[in-house]
Amino acid sequence: MEEQPLWTPDNIKIEQANMTHFINFVRDTGINIQNYDELYCWSVDQRDEFWAALWDFCDIKASRRYDNVLDNPDNMLGSKWFRGARLNYAENLMRFRDDRTALLFNGEGRKEKRISYKDLYDAVARLSRSFREFGIVKGDRIAGFVPNMIEPVVAMLAAASIGAIWSSCSPDFGIKGVLDRFGQIEPRILFTADGYFYNGKSFDSLARINGILEHLPSIEKIIVIPYVEDEPDISSVPDSILFGDFLSSEDGLKIDFEQLPFDHPLYILYSSGTTGIPKCMVHGAGGTLIQHLKELILHTDLKRDDKIFYFSTCGWMMWNWLVSSLAVGSTVLLFDGSPFYPDPGVLFQYAEDTKMTVFGTSAKYLSALEKTGLKPNQKFDLQTLKSVLSTGSPLSVESFKFVYRDIESDLCLSSISGGTDIISCFALGNPIAPVWAGELQTRGLGMNVDVFDDLGNSVKNKQGELVCKSSFPSQPIYFWNDPDGKKYKKAYFEVYENIWRHGDYVELTDHNGMIISGRSDATLNPAGVRIGTAEIYRQVEVMDEVIDSIASGQNWEDDVRVILFIKLAEGVDFTDELVKKIRTTIRTNCTPRHVPAKVIPVGDIPYTISGKKVELAVKKMIENRPVLNRDALKNPEALELYRDIPELRE
Repeated sequence: MEEQPLWTPDNIKIEQANMTHFINFVRDTGINIQNYDELYCWSVDQRDEFWAALWDFCDIKASRRYDNVLDNPDNMLGSKWFRGARLNYAENLMRFRDDRTALLFNGEGRKEKRISYKDLYDAVARLSRSFREFGIVKGDRIAGFVPNMIEPVVAMLAAASIGAIWSSCSPDFGIKGVLDRFGQIEPRILFTADGYFYNGKSFDSLARINGILEHLPSIEKIIVIPYVEDEPDISSVPDSILFGDFLSSEDGLKIDFEQLPFDHPLYILYSSGTTGIPKCMVHGAGGTLIQHLKELILHTDLKRDDKIFYFSTCGWMMWNWLVSSLAVGSTVLLFDGSPFYPDPGVLFQYAEDTKMTVFGTSAKYLSALEKTGLKPNQKFDLQTLKSVLSTGSPLSVESFKFVYRDIESDLCLSSISGGTDIISCFALGNPIAPVWAGELQTRGLGMNVDVFDDLGNSVKNKQGELVCKSSFPSQPIYFWNDPDGKKYKKAYFEVYENIWRHGDYVELTDHNGMIISGRSDATLNPAGVRIGTAEIYRQVEVMDEVIDSIASGQNWEDDVRVILFIKLAEGVDFTDELVKKIRTTIRTNCTPRHVPAKVIPVGDIPYTISGKKVELAVKKMIENRPVLNRDALKNPEALELYRDIPELRE
């Protein structure tokens, strides 16, 4: 354990933080709270009071205030939030209608585009009018097969203004991957770009659209956003129209924001789909809104003058999270393309050019960036950065230190974790608290998060299952095509009665922070002792010789042995000396049980499209079991590298 924090906010930062303002706001209502720890305890012990205070502090815009904050509070599957309220998610995101920049887009090799809050309102008004004229009504599904650009945000807001449900995935999905998702929800309208750019190359999307349409009869209209070409030829795509031609030509339109219940469906998100057909998680408008505002305003300290960026695709929940920043009036920075093209500094050039204040990315990106040798603070002016956010996988101690050493020394580094399942986070940053290497700073306010051992006992300073013991507003309101709720209950409540089991293997620390060791379903069990894979990756992936790695358990002689696959850096030979170095490093910094029985070089490591290692798929490959839905993978061909490996028969 580190003896000193990597960063501690000074008194001015603490005094000016939204979190401090909220503590004072709560105290002014007569509740005696002096610090963050007391605030957290109150937020989970008195959930109804906390979420009511947050509603007022965040100034939720509603045509009708709620009758009751929380009905049936002791039933995680039966709780109902803010009964009686009537609101619209899009109206809350478009409360500002001035000349400030709302969205700024930067794509590979393309000119920067921006749109003001005033012009965003106008664009959404025109598209909303077109939707209504087309016959779109609340509950209809509108889908996007789109790059991360301005138009999908406009489309989502227009859909939400009517009460239609938005669902999107990134354009690098294959046809089967798209059909596995959209085929379940049967959208009426599909947005696409004519193509996209990645790593200096352009890719056509329209050919895949035709393949999708053959199996998706619910689609009545394809709306094409020009991107690769200024005037793309869409004559081969049936029922298609260019984005600009679909927009209403009327000026000065006023949006008729449908006033809807708090739990009206807003988004459909999807599980990764690596173990079966993706689950379709339906998230409510009110729960998404209030949860995101809590995380953005309090845990990220987002303010009107901020410029917030998250490297994401439209198929990752961080896109949904990011665009909620519009409700704060901040400038949302969008990017589409490779984060390493034309060079590893492209995102930091973007940060310097835009005077970015919040930089969001993945742990994988930070690890890969360090290996390039780039020291961003020596090449770019990053003084405007006040926070760096990281998610997607556990952030290693070494990556924590890299950020403070080579990016910016005076900022809040927030490793955050939650998931698509909750469209938000269980653990987040805290701008008024120290940052400790390897730790997520805090559990989210209002989230009754705990750690259970194998017997279901609450533990601290010991690894166990991440659980949430009380309901919260951003739980899925239901799964699509799950009328009796069996899929929903099986996903989270099969292990513990009335307690959400998230599937992460974690530890709660003395700082009330959290250390994540990986997915609990991918933990290794040599000699019956559970080991998180992230503990192994932290040791191996800091080595100059290793670019990436993935660990799996293999059933062997009535036990489980640890197998470590490594992707070598260019020009590095696989030798006995390297294997010895890897094993010694793991043994020294972890335990003898973490030491792999086999270290095997491979040409590639398989990832989901959202950037997560697929340990379970690798385990299936080495056990000669089928891996379904390979279209959910970014590089499905990599799986074949794990088939029938001779070393695993020894």
